[in-house]
Amino acid sequence: MKALITGGAGYIGSTVATACLEAGIEVVILDDLSAGREEFGQNRSLYVGDIADAEVLRQIVRDHPDIDVVVHCAARIVVPESVADPLGYYDTNVGKTITMLQNLRALGLSRVVFSSSAAVYVGEGGGGVDEDAALAPASPYAATKAMAEGILSDASQAGGIRAIALRYFNPIGADPGLRTGLQNPTPSHALGKIMQARAAGKPFAITGTDWPTRDGSGLRDYIHVWDLALAHVAAVERFDEVVTASDPYRVINIGTGDGVTVRELVAAFERVTNEPLDVVDAERRPGDQAGAYAIVERAHSELGWKAELSVDDGVRDALAWAEKLRTLG
Repeated sequence: MKALITGGAGYIGSTVATACLEAGIEVVILDDLSAGREEFGQNRSLYVGDIADAEVLRQIVRDHPDIDVVVHCAARIVVPESVADPLGYYDTNVGKTITMLQNLRALGLSRVVFSSSAAVYVGEGGGGVDEDAALAPASPYAATKAMAEGILSDASQAGGIRAIALRYFNPIGADPGLRTGLQNPTPSHALGKIMQARAAGKPFAITGTDWPTRDGSGLRDYIHVWDLALAHVAAVERFDEVVTASDPYRVINIGTGDGVTVRELVAAFERVTNEPLDVVDAERRPGDQAGAYAIVERAHSELGWKAELSVDDGVRDALAWAEKLRTLG
């Protein structure tokens, strides 16, 4: 099998590419390198270009007429940036995706695995959500993912495309082999903030301590990025079993199936580093939610996949990658 991975030089896409190669799936990477790292595409078929560039896609298909599936990871993903630049996010994540899908269909590439997000869900109660839960995107970024899902669903029903949308929960960690990881040395997620506070010798602020969770802090489903990558491998390998001509579109949650509060994430960090972390309580921030965790029975039954790595593993690999990133520059 052969997969075209858009955004394949980014955090998720490069890890997916590595997992595919280890599973015997050949990969071709398309990335404009606006956020990806060129070295993540080394020793792989890397094409530098825009997903909406029809000529780039035509060249890829001319060079690789045996591509079986497209894994669409390319997107802008920073929530605060999406609030500041919603038009840019809608253009990249929705507009260019439409153009790409039109071009893929014209080139005869009909199988698409889409990187979606649990950010499309309501996250007010701190409980579990399945694929039929209510959607309420709380940012332009999340709205672009919900829109792209709707476009894929409608296009699949019209024919010419079949798609699996994988709704990621909260990826952490790095490739355990430290071949790839987060490009951004100062990520905005909770683990990134914890790491930055420790490095700066400052206390980590837990924003919101009165959420309806077991300890009052926000709750997320932290999935190791390698487990996430293996879910993509399963989606590629089982594509024709999961989506058929009569059922051409499927949404699948990808998470651990368990929630971790911010206080529990701090405890995991302390276990891994064997050092206490200075923590202070702070007020909720505008737009914050209690959070949610994935109900993952569909991933188990349809992909034959489940998460294997722990939060501690994710913290350990994130710290190891951050140390390597400092040497890479």
